[in-house]
Amino acid sequence: MDMSVKKTGIDAAWRGLANCRGCGIRDSALFADLTEPDFNLIHLPIDEMTVAPGAALYHVGDEPAALFTVRSGLVKLVQYLPNGGQRIVRLLRTGDTAGLEAALGEPYRHTAIAIHPVLTCRIPRAVIQRLSDETRHLHRQLMRRWHLAVERADAFLVELGTGSARARVARLFLTLVDDRGECDFFGREDVGAVLGITTETASRVVAELKRQGLLEELRPNRFRCDTAALRELADGP
Repeated sequence: MDMSVKKTGIDAAWRGLANCRGCGIRDSALFADLTEPDFNLIHLPIDEMTVAPGAALYHVGDEPAALFTVRSGLVKLVQYLPNGGQRIVRLLRTGDTAGLEAALGEPYRHTAIAIHPVLTCRIPRAVIQRLSDETRHLHRQLMRRWHLAVERADAFLVELGTGSARARVARLFLTLVDDRGECDFFGREDVGAVLGITTETASRVVAELKRQGLLEELRPNRFRCDTAALRELADGP
């Protein structure tokens, strides 16, 4: 696994090395509600990890050693099909949590793979267990994470799994677009695995949208989007 790790003890974190309290995504991350006394309950290191595109944070069936908070980048959750194919069942972005099943001691249900370079914090399961036992703050966030995961799964089925290929591709771009109307996209094989269409169809549709001016490719897989036109297309059949 192509991954580099910077270990940070909780004392170092409070001094600013990892600085959970001052983290730029603190409000949207798993530890959003923790207070300084809560952090004093943590006696195992939280590792800050960089994960290269194509590398896995964990694999389906692995023992649930840790949860992962995505600080930047994009992670795909993959299910492998009996015929050898794969389906991407969810995309995780900044502030999302991967491996929630570890909180229950269950084996990982998917393989989590970095699509873009990913910065993540690896939180040992023992840390989650102790915080869950001794403070209500983490429990509240875990329930929010489960609820968000269910909502995201429903959205994948309804928004990205129905309608024409053009509508699905438009919805995927709208899911990823930022406040500037731009987004980092990814390989067409992964697009097909997200949307339940062939790689060839994904490539053809993206090329059509570029020719029609709905997408402008700024550099490989970085697009400026005509969001109004994409929404109109996404609302179609």
